[in-house]
Amino acid sequence: MHVLLAQLAPAAADTTRNLERLREVVLGTEADLYVFPELFLSGYRVGDAVHSLALAPDGPELSALAHLARSRSAAIVVGAPVRHARLGEILNAAVLATPSGETVVQGKRFLPTYGPFEEGAVFTPESVSAPVPSGDHRLGLQICYDAFFPEVSRELALAGADLLVVVSAAPVTSRRLFDKVLPARAVENAIPVVYVNRVGVEDGIVFGGGSNAFDVRGEIVPGVGAPTEPHRSDEATWTVSLDPTESARWRPFRPVLRDAAGARRRRPSAIEPSGAPSA
Repeated sequence: MHVLLAQLAPAAADTTRNLERLREVVLGTEADLYVFPELFLSGYRVGDAVHSLALAPDGPELSALAHLARSRSAAIVVGAPVRHARLGEILNAAVLATPSGETVVQGKRFLPTYGPFEEGAVFTPESVSAPVPSGDHRLGLQICYDAFFPEVSRELALAGADLLVVVSAAPVTSRRLFDKVLPARAVENAIPVVYVNRVGVEDGIVFGGGSNAFDVRGEIVPGVGAPTEPHRSDEATWTVSLDPTESARWRPFRPVLRDAAGARRRRPSAIEPSGAPSA
């Protein structure tokens, strides 16, 4: 599987411009999966404008994403504010457009509301995660802070995800933390992880980039044109080659999911794989 990591800076509060830039990237590069940052279609620090920028689940923007994915026979993951299909509230969401032209919305589970972050005042948290079928694979979608809660990744892996995709809008001060946490998520679940974080400056926050892909051993997967220090905070797009079937070959040698499932049978966890993301 060829995965394009789009480490870009969106235009704040300009969904049309950001959607067009996404389209240019997708049409300009061959890949099986294209991944863009958290809230890429709206910008991160847009204040009350998020209410007018929030996308309808059946609106024209998600329809355009679905059409683009189907025309390229590829999957696209991008962050956007999306109105909850049932509650009418707003999710900080990862939107997946599948090669078959469907869209699935996974809301952020854990909303940071401390320091420069005010997500709890704007968004409604999602309560469940479930792998999403996309072509021959099942993707587990997470948004930024979710990666710091290992139960989210474990829930997705136990439910059958063969690739974790984390979209992010994290500041440069958090980059070293993600550099440590993400390889751990890969190792403890024996699953590849793709992480795409935005760059640029918005309302005084400097976003940190540091996007990467990790194999089941937690090792960085090299990509052609991937930025290196001190350029990891620059805009860049690059493609990596991942094998989601690697997990099945690796887990007999490190059977973390088998043993985790056994432990849950003996002592059920407070968080069980259940439900599905909003469609």
